[in-house]
Amino acid sequence: MNLTWITVRGSGLVAFALLAAATLWGLLISSKMLAHAVSTKNTTYVHETLSIGSLLATVIHVVALLTDDYVGFGLRDVLVPGASTWEPVAVALGIVALYGMALTSFTFYVRRRIGQRVWRGVHYLAYGVFSAALIHGIEAGTDSHGIFAVAFYGGTTLVIAIFTILRVLTYGTHPRTR
Repeated sequence: MNLTWITVRGSGLVAFALLAAATLWGLLISSKMLAHAVSTKNTTYVHETLSIGSLLATVIHVVALLTDDYVGFGLRDVLVPGASTWEPVAVALGIVALYGMALTSFTFYVRRRIGQRVWRGVHYLAYGVFSAALIHGIEAGTDSHGIFAVAFYGGTTLVIAIFTILRVLTYGTHPRTR
């Protein structure tokens, strides 16, 4: 097996797993399901760490794609949505997910400056980021139809869907955070 392919695929799967964990953790924080178990400071730290970890794994994924000769991606192909001729929609969704992750992660550090309303609005993008990354992984992943990938993508999506529904059903039943 080719080392760059292993790096591309492995970093993509790790990035998605961390993104799913960050999304789930964000849902747990916003629904107050962790309020009595873990301090707010610690829950926020874990959420930020998972998010930044996902972003870093995605950067490794992109750099590995640039060094892999299977498709022969150029910088424009991996930074401009729609520029790639290989799986253009799937690659574009991956790029959009990357930019969405970067924007959402950036708001951790400017939350006080942008205010709660803007911060929350940007964080709602996480659902679109997760969906874009999911479709990207399924459509662009070279082994996405294998049993592991189907279970991985299906399982993470099911968990996120269940906790999103729980979050919607409990919205407004908990005191809001600052």
